[in-house]
Amino acid sequence: MDLTEESEKIKRSRAKKMMLWFGIISMVMMFAGLTSAYVVSKTRPDWLVSFELPQAFYWSTITIALSSVTFVLAQKSIISGKRKNASTLLIGTFMLAVLFMIFQFKGFSDIVSSGYYFTGSESSITTSFIYILVVAHLAHLAAGLMVLLVVIYNHFKQRYHKGQMLGIELGATFWHFVDFLWIYLFVFLYFFK
Repeated sequence: MDLTEESEKIKRSRAKKMMLWFGIISMVMMFAGLTSAYVVSKTRPDWLVSFELPQAFYWSTITIALSSVTFVLAQKSIISGKRKNASTLLIGTFMLAVLFMIFQFKGFSDIVSSGYYFTGSESSITTSFIYILVVAHLAHLAAGLMVLLVVIYNHFKQRYHKGQMLGIELGATFWHFVDFLWIYLFVFLYFFK
């Protein structure tokens, strides 16, 4: 590869990373606005002060944190040339992401079973906010699942190796952001009742 091609490759890499960060910053702004509205709404007289998050949300938090760990280990395995190990870890990351979603829907089910509703005349502002925050995160997680599938596909096509990791780096950055976002939301909802 000559110097011009190398320079173009570096420019494309920087542009892709910058676009990802623009997207992440816009998502941060969106969730900052939602959590700010949540804090302001706590002063309403109809706010539920006794509401507790379901246990499924605790388990989903552990699950998504583990998925970040498996993704990091997969990257390290690719760099060290351990492709089979990387394959197992990437598929494990995807399975943990699916398990996270299952726990999230279980949490929603538990909330409704406890007599709290997200919409309609029987809903409360508290549960409606939880619904909005969690569903907005799940939408971003769905994008993260697509990213994981692309990363897994490209891994099996042997497109990643030491010196050529841009795709998996971008995927990992987005995935870790989505994971961190849930942990932030969980801690926020746990402490700001």
